[in-house]
Amino acid sequence: MPSLPPQPAGPARRRAALAFIFVTVLIDVLAFGVIIPVLPHLIEDFVGGDTAHAAYWVGVFGTVFAAIQFFSAPLQGALSDRYGRRPVILLSCLGLGLDFVFMALANTLPWLLLGRVVSGITAASFTTANAYIADITAPEQRARSYGLIGAAFGLGFIVGPLLGGWLGDVHLRLPFWCAAGLALLNFGYGLFVLPESLPPEKRAQRFDWSHANPLGALALLRRYPQVFGLAAVVFIANLAHYVYPSIFVLFADYRYGWGPREVGWVLAAVGVCSVIVQAGLVGRAVRAWGERRALLLGLACGAAGFAIYAAAGRGWMFLLGIPVSAIWGLAAPATQALITRQVGREVQGRIQGALMSLVSLAGIVGPGIFAGSFGWCIGPQAPLHLPGAPFLIAAGLLGGAVLLAWRYARVPAPVPHAA
Repeated sequence: MPSLPPQPAGPARRRAALAFIFVTVLIDVLAFGVIIPVLPHLIEDFVGGDTAHAAYWVGVFGTVFAAIQFFSAPLQGALSDRYGRRPVILLSCLGLGLDFVFMALANTLPWLLLGRVVSGITAASFTTANAYIADITAPEQRARSYGLIGAAFGLGFIVGPLLGGWLGDVHLRLPFWCAAGLALLNFGYGLFVLPESLPPEKRAQRFDWSHANPLGALALLRRYPQVFGLAAVVFIANLAHYVYPSIFVLFADYRYGWGPREVGWVLAAVGVCSVIVQAGLVGRAVRAWGERRALLLGLACGAAGFAIYAAAGRGWMFLLGIPVSAIWGLAAPATQALITRQVGREVQGRIQGALMSLVSLAGIVGPGIFAGSFGWCIGPQAPLHLPGAPFLIAAGLLGGAVLLAWRYARVPAPVPHAA
């Protein structure tokens, strides 16, 4: 594949590179977003329409996807440190597009599950994108830049679920074909436009297998005590976040009677609020309050939003929680900025791979907790009918994350230069 040179350090070139990575992330999120409203319903079809049974299988799918990412993310981070960010992003986009074609053609539950396994291997561009941002952005500007990337997620989740819900009403397989086209379009875009961000002289001198496996990657975090504490916040926050992919579609159908189209509109509303926070508020909040206070406020609002979701007996009540939980979007960019300021450029890929391993570890645990508690609380054996129980669990987790962030979100220490 053609290779574009690393970005020069000038502000205009950095802005252009940030725009490139913004579009790359946006298209990838669109590809994932279009299948969100339909994948649980497709699984439900494969198990004969039993919602409680489907909830358990959705949990299995989420756990398998995360387990694969747990092993693949640090490998991809180490590869990007050694060979550059660009080839990792491009191969990820190509593999993801081909996998969506496979999932569109899957005619049994095991084949669909195999497709999710491949998705877990290829969904690497988000990890490498975070390292890319650290390459091209000054430390004091990183929270704002990560906020812009968060806005790409928000935009993707405005358009993606809306499009997926509309296409899913036509046919449950159609969103997978759309996702395949978007991912392959992203590959073509990056092949000719996306520049490399890590020059050869800044790359790791060798491919480090000790940091390319999840246990070695997590051990790397222990070299940086401040990072290790913040990594625990990342893990808990992402564990709570897995309540959405684990149960939301089935929960909304069960409690409010929302189908793919209604779910698409609700997710679009979530995306709009997310874009407002990520693009409009993150930079201002960090400038006004600093990363620490922005992180604490974001986590507290996330906990409050989940509590509203759990108590919402009607659809309009659920919608009231969306703008509250959207302020949670302040937390991730602030955390990323604090973490990247602790480590040198030559290990950013491995640090991001280690963090993604934690996200994946949360994904291994989360679907079982949330889908399992939802299926149990709506099943005949439940002593108390409580469909909102998974959201209560998520609220409690974010409350714990607030306490950890209070302890570890401090002014960064000087950046070490050795990997």
